[in-house]
Amino acid sequence: MDTRQQKGFNWGSFILGILFILVALLSFQDPVGNLVAIVIVIGAFAIIKGLFEIFVRNKVKEFTGYQSKMPIVIGIIDIVIGVLLLFNIGAGVITLPFVFAFWFLLDSIVGLMTAGTAKVYSNGYYWFTVVVNIIGILLGIYLLFNPLSSVLTLSFLVGAYFMLVGITEIVYAFR
Repeated sequence: MDTRQQKGFNWGSFILGILFILVALLSFQDPVGNLVAIVIVIGAFAIIKGLFEIFVRNKVKEFTGYQSKMPIVIGIIDIVIGVLLLFNIGAGVITLPFVFAFWFLLDSIVGLMTAGTAKVYSNGYYWFTVVVNIIGILLGIYLLFNPLSSVLTLSFLVGAYFMLVGITEIVYAFR
């Protein structure tokens, strides 16, 4: 019997990996256009997330009677940020290096903290995960401390990061 069948094939990770790689390839094609597109997407998602926070808060209140005001505050902040990004693309492009710096750093730190679970699958996958997360931390530090030069290279850095994450997801699918 095939060992891949015994361990299982993770279609979700495989498809996610391919999507990350496709986004990476698109990111390499039009760096300037991608910065504007990233700002617009983040702005739109912030508005949607804010509306979702407010909607979910109301549903939780309906079902449980629990009345927390925090989801409303977070929802309003998300909506305001989204509107600001959509109506001030220039400011959004300037803040992108910081947003992605913190995203890369947090995602990679969490990845390193949970890398031990990868040893269950294989030692090679564990080391691959560690290396990818260290690269993610280095990219995050670079973006954080070189924001002006990062604006010019952000699309390529995001593409490279997405490529690494995509490859990691595909490798994980064959665990």
